[in-house]
Order: sequence, then C-alpha cells, then structure tokens
Amino acid sequence: MSSDDTLARLTAVIESRRPEAGGDPEKSYVARLLHKGPDAFLKKIGEEATEVVMAAKDADHGGPRDKVVAEMADLWFHGMVALAHYGCSAADVVAELARREGLSGIEEKALRKVREREANGG
Repeated sequence: MSSDDTLARLTAVIESRRPEAGGDPEKSYVARLLHKGPDAFLKKIGEEATEVVMAAKDADHGGPRDKVVAEMADLWFHGMVALAHYGCSAADVVAELARREGLSGIEEKALRKVREREANGG
C-alpha cells in the first residue's frame, strides 16, 4: 500500500467530516475541529509541532525514535484538517514537493522571492 493511497483515503475521510458534507461535531473529532474553525485546528497544529520538537529532543538523548514518528503523524493529521478547511489536500502538498524536487533550498527560496515580487507588481 502506497503512502499516496493512505493520504488519499485520509483526505476522503476528512472531507466527509466537513460540516457541509454532514459531519457531526458530536460524533466526529474532525467535524468538531472544523466546526469550531481555524482557531481550534491551528492551536492543535501548534501543540503537535511542539510535541514533535520535544520527542525529537528526547530521541537525541536516547528516547524512543518511534515517538517522533507518532507525534509527526499527529502533526500531519492536523495539518490535513487545516488543508481541508482551506480547500486544499495532501495531494496539493505532494505536488508542491514534487515541483521543488531537484532544487536546492537556496534556489527554491530565491525563486519564491522573485515570484512574490512579480505578484506584488515589483
């Protein structure tokens, strides 16, 4: 089973929990987050990002590396909820990563700055 399949299935589940798709905040955690709005899922993203950092720091000192994976899964999940809210998906993120493939980080950042300047009429 490919990671694309897993992300596509999870995206479909998250989409099915959107309030406009009939997601019930009383029965679904995702529906509850989406019903509460950006403050709820953005707060969770901040919490999960902090937990990833803490797990990674612990792993640097002998802690379990699988905890980094578990916390990253939580972060990705909540990020996917945010993507759904904004009309995007994991496939959009994968496409962006593919677009960047082969570019150095320095090159990619420079290209982004040029595009931003052009978009702002500069």
